[in-house]
Amino acid sequence: MLWESDWALGTLVAKTGFISYNRRTQACGQLATECQEAQVVVTVHRDLFGTGRLVKAVDLTLGSAACLPLAQDAAESVVTFVVGLHECGSTLQMTPDSLIYKTILSYKPTPSGNPVIVRTNAAVVPIECHYPRKGNVSSKAIKPTWAPFRSTLSAEEKLMFSLRLMNDDWSAERLSNGFQLGESLHLQADVASGDHVPLRLFVDHCVATLSPDRNSSPRYVLIDLSGCLVDGRSDDTTSTFISPRPRQETLQFTVDAFKFAGDDRNLIYIICHLKVSPADQAPNLLNKACSFNKASSLKKGFSVKDSWSVSLFLRGDNCCW
Repeated sequence: MLWESDWALGTLVAKTGFISYNRRTQACGQLATECQEAQVVVTVHRDLFGTGRLVKAVDLTLGSAACLPLAQDAAESVVTFVVGLHECGSTLQMTPDSLIYKTILSYKPTPSGNPVIVRTNAAVVPIECHYPRKGNVSSKAIKPTWAPFRSTLSAEEKLMFSLRLMNDDWSAERLSNGFQLGESLHLQADVASGDHVPLRLFVDHCVATLSPDRNSSPRYVLIDLSGCLVDGRSDDTTSTFISPRPRQETLQFTVDAFKFAGDDRNLIYIICHLKVSPADQAPNLLNKACSFNKASSLKKGFSVKDSWSVSLFLRGDNCCW
């Protein structure tokens, strides 16, 4: 017998056949199967063969794993199985148009009181749930567990970095780039995040040179070792990162004005390498902003900005290890 039934979430095809006393018997109406979105519900009448004799619930199992039915009262006339589509040893077959989940209902009668005779045979009922491979199988809202599309594309976009000289109160960009020795340079690094996920900006390293070539000589290192303001190690400087940040996409720091010894030129280039990390990622040894702490100079310590609690100390001529 071939039994077909249409459901909102899929199409059921239940192929039923029983063998009893060496002749094929159809059990129409004794088995009902509902193919749901993520599980299958099989309801079996205990008068499985339509003879008036009720089978025992413990003799019925589902799938090759022999899953048992739901707990029920022995007086009930039906037995119910509720299992996931991938449970109980079910198999999946894919066709060009459908996903077909296959399982079996097994009836294995326990021996009667007299071991010499048997009054019924075992039976196996194939069960199939068909689902279309194309189209929607549910009208429920989908809550994505993946990154939004715009955050995926953001990795392919170009970030806009900037490094500007600011006035003393950081309220606006400084109109003049001239300084006297003894003054401080107020430098502000920014990144325009746009549609990106929230980002935190870091200054990886900075050098001062007499030409736009960062590798030219002479050169003086201001920031090094992934975010250490090494210029602040000198006893006669107040160079430091400003804390707290005005926002995660901005980092401010001050550097005392200087000139290269033995050179009368009045123009110095400051070249910095900027980088970002996700704002929800805690700063670490490769993404940090630390300044030399004069108050703890006996320990050769660095104070770490952004309120993250990691102790960083100098090791010889190195910082922040």
